[in-house]
Amino acid sequence: MTGTPATGDRDAASVPVLGLTVLYDPNCSLCAFLKKWLAGQSQLVPLRFVPAGSEEAARSYPRLDHRATLDEITVVGDAGQVYQGAAAWIVTLWALREYRALAHRLSTPTGARLARGATLAAAKWREAQARRRWGGGAYEWGDGWSYDPVAGWTFEPPACDGGGCPAVPSR
Repeated sequence: MTGTPATGDRDAASVPVLGLTVLYDPNCSLCAFLKKWLAGQSQLVPLRFVPAGSEEAARSYPRLDHRATLDEITVVGDAGQVYQGAAAWIVTLWALREYRALAHRLSTPTGARLARGATLAAAKWREAQARRRWGGGAYEWGDGWSYDPVAGWTFEPPACDGGGCPAVPSR
């Protein structure tokens, strides 16, 4: 197996990225763990953490698709650069002192495939965890009833198609 040798540091003082904001899902245990791990690392480029889909994220980045930021890691540079998926992981590692050389290796064509595979594996794990979680999100029955842990059970009647509206079912 041959690989591409890692290049030296690219002189961080001349790189235009002076700060990165990591949008993370605070309801995801993997995301919360990685946020804590990243915050504890020595950073060459400061990382700021903002919950994805939050009011702060919407205010700070009005042009982003905030629904997509809950599905895939998104990192925003201080000059408006947007990195998603594997590129977001790579630029986040690039910001860390101990992982910059790894980020350079992952930015090669071979490394990018590995980074994409890791990103897909994390997304699959998150999806599986979300399906198993009870009490963490809203649940819909399909007949108009839904449950939210904060608001409790609510009923939103289905649309009245064909002139007839169904009666409110009871639970």
